Amino acid sequence: MDRALTPRFDTPATLSPFRYRYGSSLAITRRFAPAIVCAKRSPIDGVSDELNLIASQNLDQAPARRLARSAFVDLQLQLDHCLFKKAPSGIRTEEWYERNSKGEDIFCKSWLPKSGDEIKAAVCFCHGYGSTCTFFFDGIAKQIAGFGYGVYAIDHPGFGLSDGLHGHIPSFDDLADNAIEQFTKMKGRSELRNLPRFLLGQSMGGAVALKIHLKEPQAWDGLILVAPMCKISEDVKPPPLVLKTLILMSTLFPKAKLFPKRDLSDFFFRDLSKRKLCEYDVICYDDQTRLKTAVELLNATRDIEMQVDKVSLPLLILHGDTDKVTDPTVSKFLHKHAVSQDKTLKLYPGGYHCILEGDTDENIFTVINDIVAWLDARVDPK
Repeated sequence: MDRALTPRFDTPATLSPFRYRYGSSLAITRRFAPAIVCAKRSPIDGVSDELNLIASQNLDQAPARRLARSAFVDLQLQLDHCLFKKAPSGIRTEEWYERNSKGEDIFCKSWLPKSGDEIKAAVCFCHGYGSTCTFFFDGIAKQIAGFGYGVYAIDHPGFGLSDGLHGHIPSFDDLADNAIEQFTKMKGRSELRNLPRFLLGQSMGGAVALKIHLKEPQAWDGLILVAPMCKISEDVKPPPLVLKTLILMSTLFPKAKLFPKRDLSDFFFRDLSKRKLCEYDVICYDDQTRLKTAVELLNATRDIEMQVDKVSLPLLILHGDTDKVTDPTVSKFLHKHAVSQDKTLKLYPGGYHCILEGDTDENIFTVINDIVAWLDARVDPK
């Protein structure tokens, strides 16, 4: 879930991160006055002072995020959300860290069907910007595992429980390369021998999944994208002058944060009660976008757009048709131009950005069931 993606840019008219109205470099420079300070987290209602103190700490580095997650993990399981309350029983989970080629400790997690049940295939998940695989996706993964799938996920460097400066993406290609490195190890596990392997990406994670596919086009058996970030709409692309200024500033202040910050959380979750639960996701990056991160996100979408006609895997795209964070027309563009012979686009009426965790219970399970039905048809075609 990309709770932190769009709100970091000024979006008065379009709710987009990439619309600017300034005609001079001076105005642009003033607009992007960099800051490196950490945003102060508001206290969480109904939580002890001790837990609020932990949540309010500077989470720029992984050890602090790991401490915060450990403090809140039991509370998460008690939250009133269908993904947690209706989780299938007997799901086997494992958490571990893998040292990547850059020397970073990467958090990994798996969810397997209950003991004795056959694993149909592996589903490897790429989370969205600012997010983690340990909060809402934990409930999503348990649902998918309950249908007989082995689900595997990582926290990207700089996010969740993995090493790296919080919210900092020095290279989007490195993000994809790290995922390839970790997923390759996961695919070699004994329980997955000779089984089909699928990629699942949500929002920015959709861009990561697409980059993985483009880098290793024969390594996967299918691709599932939920509200993918894969192209910037023409009417909200930044003007050349703005882009040049942003690139220059990202070179000078790569870790600095964009200013100002706007709260667009209303456009992520349609269900108000579920939106309230986001505050318990204490290790989500919920601050201004760092300058280098913004440039890398722009470059990634541009690169994917130029290669969209190379997308060849069996493809399922799922998108809420009122999503104002990632434009549903972009999913239509991807569906139209992908060369996949087997491709499906599903648009959910009234759906916001977070259709897997932020909609009504009925709609959430509809989306999950659509994913499982698509997988079943390709794992065991009739």
